Amino acid sequence: MPGLLRGVARTAAIAGTATAVSGRVQRRQAEKYADRDANIYAQREQAYQAQTAPQQAPAAPAPAPAASADDTLTQLQKLGELKAQGILTDAEFEAQKAKILAG
Repeated sequence: MPGLLRGVARTAAIAGTATAVSGRVQRRQAEKYADRDANIYAQREQAYQAQTAPQQAPAAPAPAPAASADDTLTQLQKLGELKAQGILTDAEFEAQKAKILAG
């Protein structure tokens, strides 16, 4: 019986040691591959940024189209109607009229 217990104890010690070593190896490999994957991701991100950077140049804003005489006349008519209805005061009317004529 003592020989059997000694054999079981030896097997348990070997199995425990092997499990501990295996766990450490797996953790090291996981860290190594995580670092490698992070480097690959960073390189791909840099390559993507390099490709898209020239395409993302801000476009110049389009110039505002010049107001045609019809648009100006229509805006002034609407403004006059608002003044006639009492929605706009004389000062507000004159300020808006000046904006329309200046624009």
